[in-house]
Amino acid sequence: MENTEYYAKVHSIESFGTVDGPGIRFVLFLQGCHLECKYCHNRDTWDINGGTYSSLDDIFKKIKKYKNYIMPNGGVTVTGGEPLLQVKFLIELFKKLKEENIHTCIDTSGIVSINENIKEVLKYTDLVLLDIKHIDPIKCKELVGKSNKLELEFAKYLSDNNIPMWIRQVLIPGYTDDENDLKKLKSFIDSLKTVEKVEVLPYHKMGEYKWKSLGLEYPLKNVREPNESEIEKAKKILVI
Repeated sequence: MENTEYYAKVHSIESFGTVDGPGIRFVLFLQGCHLECKYCHNRDTWDINGGTYSSLDDIFKKIKKYKNYIMPNGGVTVTGGEPLLQVKFLIELFKKLKEENIHTCIDTSGIVSINENIKEVLKYTDLVLLDIKHIDPIKCKELVGKSNKLELEFAKYLSDNNIPMWIRQVLIPGYTDDENDLKKLKSFIDSLKTVEKVEVLPYHKMGEYKWKSLGLEYPLKNVREPNESEIEKAKKILVI
């Protein structure tokens, strides 16, 4: 394959997504992730050698087929895995989408170094869904394998460069539901200028079967899902 930035390693595609950004979304799940989130519900996306190669042209043609359904209020969301691991492909895809006036969105952890390619793709990005893994750097590393230093820097970069973002926090009993941590997260969110929405995503076990299918033990098998009062408490602290 001569020009890899015009190809992507794709896990799957959802043509009528309704939870990954505004309106009806064409959702592209890219393969590969450098984190090890204990609660990951797409465990099969981690391996960069998995998935299938798809060309930029083929993916763009598929999106064009759904343009009338996703426009004018929806668009395209690229998620994963970690989509910014394939940033050169994203630059080329988003350039073509903006030529068609299609809304572009990246769902990311933001745990990446802000290099020239990251800056370039963000020029063509209308919205970032930023998954704050944990506001505490030590607890973050324990939960996902890396500190939150880069993702907090990423959030500040979005804010400083007027790039809209939605902040997402997965609420996991015993891990991300500490009231003091939630208040620290709220203070950090308040320091950002371009946060349009804050979403509390209740932890669920729907992806546990993927770990088992890969012959892996699910790290949070003994962790329960949050109840309604816990979810409401977190929303009261976080939601704008």
